[in-house]
Amino acid sequence: MATSVEYMEYICDQIRGIGDIRYKKMFGEYMLYVNDKPILLVCDSTVYVKCLDCIAEQMKNEQTGIPYTGSKAHYILDIDNKDFSKDVILSLEKVIPLPKPRKKI
Repeated sequence: MATSVEYMEYICDQIRGIGDIRYKKMFGEYMLYVNDKPILLVCDSTVYVKCLDCIAEQMKNEQTGIPYTGSKAHYILDIDNKDFSKDVILSLEKVIPLPKPRKKI
């Protein structure tokens, strides 16, 4: 089941105050950006974050899942836990680079 705009707004409300937040629909699902960095992948109303070393300790007790066919495993973030989600996102925001600008054709 595809993620609704209402659910994306709920996620934004949960993490409000950590920076500039926006989301973009991609391939029927969503990527959420914090300070223009791609931080959260939201597929089928499940919030995913990359399995990176910087959050391995924080996420050690969390489940993993495959957001879409062919992807690597990601941690599943409990977005209902506001403070924990903000801590994880802030840890990721420090290490995830800004996307490279696209070359105009």
